[in-house]
Amino acid sequence: MIRPISSLIKRLLKKTPAEEETATRETETTAGKTDNRETLEPSPPIGPDQTLSPEKKSPPEPSKTSRPAKTTHPEPSGKPVAEKPAPPKKKRWSLDQFQVPEEEGKTRFHDFGLPLNLMHALADLEFQYAMPVQAEVIPCTLQGQDATARAQTGTGKSAAFLITIITRLVRNPIKGKRAKAMPRALILAPTRELVLQIEKDAKALAKYSNLHIVSIFGGMGYQKQQDLLDKRPVDIIAATPGRLIDFTQQKIVKPGKVEVLVIDEADRMLDMGFIPDIRRIIYSTPHKETRQTLFFSATLSPEILRIASQWTKDPAQIEIDPDTKAAENINQKVYIVTEEEKFVLLYNLVSTKNLERVILFVNRRDTTQRIAGKLDQYGIKSSILSGAVSQSQRIRTLDNFKKGKSRILVATDVAARGLHIEGVSHVVNYDLPQDPEHYIHRIGRTGRAGAEGISVSFADENSSFYIPEIEKVLENTLECEYPDEEMLKPLPKPVKKRQKPQKKYPPKSGKKGKPRPRGGEKNTRKQNHSPKQPKSRPAAPEKNQT
Repeated sequence: MIRPISSLIKRLLKKTPAEEETATRETETTAGKTDNRETLEPSPPIGPDQTLSPEKKSPPEPSKTSRPAKTTHPEPSGKPVAEKPAPPKKKRWSLDQFQVPEEEGKTRFHDFGLPLNLMHALADLEFQYAMPVQAEVIPCTLQGQDATARAQTGTGKSAAFLITIITRLVRNPIKGKRAKAMPRALILAPTRELVLQIEKDAKALAKYSNLHIVSIFGGMGYQKQQDLLDKRPVDIIAATPGRLIDFTQQKIVKPGKVEVLVIDEADRMLDMGFIPDIRRIIYSTPHKETRQTLFFSATLSPEILRIASQWTKDPAQIEIDPDTKAAENINQKVYIVTEEEKFVLLYNLVSTKNLERVILFVNRRDTTQRIAGKLDQYGIKSSILSGAVSQSQRIRTLDNFKKGKSRILVATDVAARGLHIEGVSHVVNYDLPQDPEHYIHRIGRTGRAGAEGISVSFADENSSFYIPEIEKVLENTLECEYPDEEMLKPLPKPVKKRQKPQKKYPPKSGKKGKPRPRGGEKNTRKQNHSPKQPKSRPAAPEKNQT
């Protein structure tokens, strides 16, 4: 039996008794509520062509009189919102934070009347009392007077002229725009190591003075040094003569406005033949009447004093302890040994006393490699510093030695001047220097700034003849002694095997074996090296069979 479609639709729309009961309860609940809501208009009747789906309901149209719903905000909890505290203001530094008591026979840096920024830097460095050379030089140079100073190595000559320069530049600033390539102070030094040391000391003293300090030296960093000069107007330049002349010719540096000129290690400049270059540089600076010129060195010969008199104006000549060339706080020992016993004595000296920071001086570059190789075999970390080492490698070597990554610095006389390394307990002259003046500079690497130091020298059958000349320079006698049996006990077994030295000059072809022959020699050599063939006998003449 087929039912009509209309009856099926009515049956689907018919509610069950449970649904009718639920709808009745909702109607009663809605009717019981009393509110001020506006009565909605009844919806229009559904037409015959419209169908109502139970799943979709059309939303009611908004009333014209209804207001838009307000955005609700969370109610405040009543607790005040904590604001971030402002960072505390830094307390301005004053001399009250750097109290140094007065002591008889000592000069405080407070007594010089230095600028506050410079005193702040001295406080950070814990410089309380001036060294003898500083106490004599600074009062004269602060008044603008030229000076020629002589003092033993390691007594603070660099700080003496740096304090003078920084004080003058801070107290007399230049107003307005300045040219970038015109330094106000120029410091000349013979070696790259000394230039880097001066730059480091100058930046430490000018930490709060806002001065631009640049070092110029050959061997590396050409473009980097040029960029530093172009960055901003430079105040202080520490330079070697060669690179400075190069920059001056290209007008990268214009020393025509130099106010203070310093020549450090003047006697070394003379020994290395830099005097013509220095004369050329000095002639490019203002006249000596309008600039301040300072000469500093461990030794000043009559020739140096004659040159200094040409470039200075009424200089104050200062000498500190001229009768004692070597510092009194350095204990000097000389052991009489043979050439074969020198390394045995060195190993036992380092191992028994557990030395951690030693500078070992030799006379030849190849000796540095040989000694460093032996130390490595016996488990003692060492590094090499000589003229054969590149500038970048020198800087890394010195940094590693200062950080304690290597115990012994095996060096030639390149490291005899200008290096200030704290904590060097021993200086060992594995070879006595041929120049007696170098002995003073070598042992001056220890016992710096008043600290105690020990110098040990090995006098063998080849170098013991230099002792009388060294004693003349020292104006004192050296006590020589034989090492005891404990210091000459046999060496233990090496920790590492000795590596075979690499070839210094590999073949140009870059391939192992003999170079390839050229041209027709190739076939000729093969024929020469090929086995000999037996000679064939001439064929017998044929017999006439007729």
